[in-house]
Amino acid sequence: MCAIAVACARPVVRRVPSGTPGPQELAELWVDPGSQPRNLLTGVGDSGPQPASDARYDILKRDTTGYSITYHVRDEHGREWSVKIGPEARPEVASSRIVWAVGYHQVPSYFVERWIGVADAKGQLFGGSRFRPHDMGLKSDGLWSWQENPFVGTPPYQGLLALMMILNSTDLKNENNELYEITKAPKEGARRWYVVKDLGASLGETGKMDPRRGYLEGFEKWPFVRGVDHGFVRFAFNGRHKELLEHISVDDVRWICRRLGTLTDRQWRDAFHAGGFDGEETRRYVARIRQKIDEGLALP
Repeated sequence: MCAIAVACARPVVRRVPSGTPGPQELAELWVDPGSQPRNLLTGVGDSGPQPASDARYDILKRDTTGYSITYHVRDEHGREWSVKIGPEARPEVASSRIVWAVGYHQVPSYFVERWIGVADAKGQLFGGSRFRPHDMGLKSDGLWSWQENPFVGTPPYQGLLALMMILNSTDLKNENNELYEITKAPKEGARRWYVVKDLGASLGETGKMDPRRGYLEGFEKWPFVRGVDHGFVRFAFNGRHKELLEHISVDDVRWICRRLGTLTDRQWRDAFHAGGFDGEETRRYVARIRQKIDEGLALP
């Protein structure tokens, strides 16, 4: 009986430790990107190597345990990459660029339209895929929890959850979050980063049973906000872990919408172009996101 009660208990969302984080600690999740627009075509890996399209990559390992099949590959220069294939590849890159644009830490990711995977001296042509470098100057410290972390209740944490709703990021599970230690000099104002690393289940529908990722028509039709109840926003979200959204205030939504509203036309175009979306797809995605921004700013 006790085991059943524990299994059915609702997750508690709380700040751990309980004190209010200072600016230095808050910088581990979010930093003000400043007045100079970030380059969303190259993204956070601006000065690093980028994967080549139509090139040959030696396949070192194949992982089929997640929603998307991933490969560990090595290019002709000896650089190693994590490669995700399937419908999550495009939305992951575009969403990552948008999240980074407003100040949240991200790891480098690139969309490659075509590449050749080589195993046992045989080449196979692969379609559009997300490439991530193996060497990022970061050391993983494991997962971090949406429900228990130092930032619960702060505008950047609340705003991040609202941003997930704007992007229809439906997979709010802790396995998609990574805590990194910076191995050399601090980056973006911090020595460690709290990162939402896997954003592939976005830019489509939300739901618990295999919602379509990167599904433009679904993204356009999906509602954003259902209403406001005692100052808290009720989102049109059908994914798991709805408890995370119960205390997102109108001010929290406005906080992130104001920041998204500062992105330039070029940044929006670059973010989606980096994810392999064509001009018409980009226009429609950006139009719907801007509708959501306006809706968020107009909340009573």
